[in-house]
Amino acid sequence: MMKLKSQRLDRLGSAIFSEVAGWKREAMRKGLDVISLDIGSPDQPPVESLRRVLADAVMQPNMYSYPGTEGTLQFRQTVAKWFNHRFQVELDPEHEILALMGTQDGLGHLALAITDPGDAALLPDPGYPVYGAGLAVAGVEAIPLPLSADNGYLPDFEAIPQAVWDRVKLMILNYPSNPLSVTADLDFFEQAVHVARRHGVLLVHDNAYSEMAFDGVKPPSVLEIPGASEVAIEFHSLSKSFHLAGTRMGFAVGNRDILASLRALKNNIDFGVFLGTQTVAIAALEMDMKQSRPVSTLYEQRRDVFVGALREQGWDIPLPAATMFVWAPVPQGWTSRSFSNALLMATGVASIPGNAFGERGEGFIRLALVEDETRLLEAARRIAQFLNNNN
Repeated sequence: MMKLKSQRLDRLGSAIFSEVAGWKREAMRKGLDVISLDIGSPDQPPVESLRRVLADAVMQPNMYSYPGTEGTLQFRQTVAKWFNHRFQVELDPEHEILALMGTQDGLGHLALAITDPGDAALLPDPGYPVYGAGLAVAGVEAIPLPLSADNGYLPDFEAIPQAVWDRVKLMILNYPSNPLSVTADLDFFEQAVHVARRHGVLLVHDNAYSEMAFDGVKPPSVLEIPGASEVAIEFHSLSKSFHLAGTRMGFAVGNRDILASLRALKNNIDFGVFLGTQTVAIAALEMDMKQSRPVSTLYEQRRDVFVGALREQGWDIPLPAATMFVWAPVPQGWTSRSFSNALLMATGVASIPGNAFGERGEGFIRLALVEDETRLLEAARRIAQFLNNNN
């Protein structure tokens, strides 16, 4: 049998997610009760009213035609209303909004639409793996943008050599950050827009966790900066904010020329988001504008319970400022991978090694707050026992 495999697959980055899945299967074969804190998949369904909207939509006979890659006009108009409600930014539904099958769809395809092989791009390190995967498929060189705790996990733009700025076509940022669970304010985005304009670089902001910050923080949009749409686009998702992960619904906003290029690519590779999914997305955004029930409340409570329990046991973990993730330093003497594997095999608690998110993720693991409080407390108990046994 002929076996074909593109070399691109070898450039897609870490295979640790599938490797951890294999570890979990092995742990289950050993009879361990696995607590899956590895993948950031919401454990809660959408609220009942949204499930009913989706159920009604799928029964409508007119929902099954090709939907069009840009998204329905009603969806785009609703996004425009919500964006103005949430960020006080006016968007043109015709040209500045594009429907997506989740942010991963847009982030994974963007480089194919706007770059050529041999181009270069800056991406956060640590950062979400799809950033590098999208560049690899497009044949674009990924240049790490170092993020460290010393600088609040914000990039130092002035430390980037001019020779690098001369080569890169785009720069990816992500706040609130996966996996770092930190936020950025408008002053930072003002600086980022200024830097992008000065160097002629597209600023790509992944804002998938805009509705998942804690302690009263409301993360901004880069488009709140005057003139940002001249140099920036931003990605948003309904997956985490409304527990609609499996329906695959997101959108991109901002620079109309960049969105037109992304839409042109998608016109050749897909036919858009299912109309029923767009219907429930419209309902979710309208619900949020009438009576916001931020999902952040759930994850903030889980954060306090889980991190509090671990701190009581002596594991000094920074308190996440946002998202559904805990970015935890591994104890001295362990690598990210060795600690994650040993923890799972000894206790059944699954995590993702930090180096899956880039070279600067070494020395950390990412834990997802995707179990209820009882299970999180059980996970904390097991982790504490593991740490005590391996002191």
